[in-house]
Amino acid sequence: MVRVLSGIQPSGALHLGNYIGALRQWVAFQDEYDAFYCIVDLHALTLEGDPAERRDRAFEAACNLLATGLDPTRCTLFCQSHVPEHTRLTWLLECTATMGELNRMTQFKDKSRRHEAVRVGLFTYPVLMAADILLYDAGAVPVGDDQRQHLELTREVAQRFNNRYGEVFTIPEAVIPTVGARVMDLQHPERKMSKSVESPLGTVNVLDPPEQIEHKVKRAVTDTDGEMRYDPDAKPGLATLLDLMAVATGRRPQEVAQDYGRYGDLKRDLAAALVELLEPIQKRYAEFADDRGAVERVLAAGAEHAHEVAQATYARAAAAIGLLPPA
Repeated sequence: MVRVLSGIQPSGALHLGNYIGALRQWVAFQDEYDAFYCIVDLHALTLEGDPAERRDRAFEAACNLLATGLDPTRCTLFCQSHVPEHTRLTWLLECTATMGELNRMTQFKDKSRRHEAVRVGLFTYPVLMAADILLYDAGAVPVGDDQRQHLELTREVAQRFNNRYGEVFTIPEAVIPTVGARVMDLQHPERKMSKSVESPLGTVNVLDPPEQIEHKVKRAVTDTDGEMRYDPDAKPGLATLLDLMAVATGRRPQEVAQDYGRYGDLKRDLAAALVELLEPIQKRYAEFADDRGAVERVLAAGAEHAHEVAQATYARAAAAIGLLPPA
């Protein structure tokens, strides 16, 4: 089977954008690929944070992933920091990538504008991301629009390494989500729902209680003409609601629009559909959160398997580049 690799930062509450745009696809991939999923806790170090909170968030991320349907008997789930080859391979790739390539990364430009003191890790983390992917010979990598540039860097660096030192790395291909790939903010429908942008009413979290979900959907931005049609350019707020309803009910947004005449009726039914969609996830999350030992055993087993694969890849790369092997 082709191997798929993807990761998620433990940087806060899981929201609908994470679940619909990525994690539902991860669950489906467990039956289509040899699936490796990583909690990328090293990437989270690019920004300031409390150490105890970091540990809690990594555990919460594991609970979230298991609750959404990742099955450790059908995938390999692990923490990035538990496999030392991630940082070891990063150095080999940093000695292959160029400053010009990293300077062109638009995410670095966007994030660095928000901070006075920018850490070196924020600049170089696309190389760590490349190591994450290349360590596991991943042939497929699910990416959203904001990650395509990073995957292209991974491909370029891998091809350059292979050309210089021999065929070491598998060149990954992008897997682009279709329906629900971009879940937009309910208050600012021109931008994606995001953990990094403060928008309390615009972001629906997976663990939000029903009354919060209903309140956020009720307050969602629409427009003033009252015409029910799917038009993301002219009516982005309404399109966001129709997209969410389509995903929750397994239909096309254009079909959903034909069922409603008033925005209020759509919002009422959408809130109910989201509550129903998220209720089983919330129940499973509570069960995993109450059994820390079981979750830690899942991560330990995943890290052991991941280490076996990563160790072989790193050894290949180190030998090819000319490092003296340990006795």
